[in-house]
Amino acid sequence: MIRFRRSQERGFADHGWLKSFHSFSFANYYDPAHMGWGNLRVINEDRVAPGTGFGTHGHKDMEIVSYVLQGNLAHQDSMGNVRGIPPGDVQRMSAGSGVRHSEFNHAEGLVTHFLQIWIEPSVKGIEPSYEQKTVPDSEKRGRLCRVAGPAGIESSVTISADAILYAGLFDGDESARLAIDSARKAYVHLVRGDLSVNGHALAAGDAALIEGETEIALSEGRNAEVLVFDLAP
Repeated sequence: MIRFRRSQERGFADHGWLKSFHSFSFANYYDPAHMGWGNLRVINEDRVAPGTGFGTHGHKDMEIVSYVLQGNLAHQDSMGNVRGIPPGDVQRMSAGSGVRHSEFNHAEGLVTHFLQIWIEPSVKGIEPSYEQKTVPDSEKRGRLCRVAGPAGIESSVTISADAILYAGLFDGDESARLAIDSARKAYVHLVRGDLSVNGHALAAGDAALIEGETEIALSEGRNAEVLVFDLAP
C-alpha cells in the first residue's frame, strides 16, 4: 500500500525569521492523522533568515539528523561541538539522556534551507553523541546512497535507531530500485524537483508513505533530490 501526502497538505508555520513546513505534528501544528510514520517522528523543512536561528534549547531520547540544502547551519551544543553544516554534509545528534544546543544562520544575505529529521531511538537514556560527515553528490548521483543507519550497517553516520536513511539525485534516465521488507514501513520524501515513485509522480515537498510493499522504484527524475527511509513498523 502506498499513500501520498502532497506538499501543500503539510503544516506550515511562519515566524518571520523562520518559515517551516511540518510533515508530522510538531509544536503548534497538530494533526492526529499525521503523528509520525513508524519510528520517524519529525521532518521539518526549515528556512532560516540570515542572522537568526534557534536559541539554546534541550532535547532528550531522540536521534536528530540535519540535512542542509542551502546556506550553512551553525551548530553549538553542550557536548562542546561547534560546527558549521554546509550542503552535502549529514549531521547526526543523539540526544540520549539529554543535550542542549543552538542552531543559527551566519551566512550573510543567504537563507539557510535544511531538513530537520527526528527518529525515535531503539534504546533510551544513552550517552549523547555527535557525528557529521560529507556525502559528495557523486555518491548520490543516479543511486540511493546510505547516509545514516544503525551500527553494523555501512552508512555515513550512525544512528541509535532501527532505521536506514538513503539520499539520491536523479535526472533524465537515471533510476534506482530498493528492495524493502514488506513487514516494515518506508517513507519517501522528495526534497526538490520531480520524481516518479513506483509509477506515481511526486513534486517537491511531496511524500509517499509505504507499507506492505517489497520494492521502491525511482525514475523519471527532473533535478530531483530524494530521501528514502527504511523504518521499523
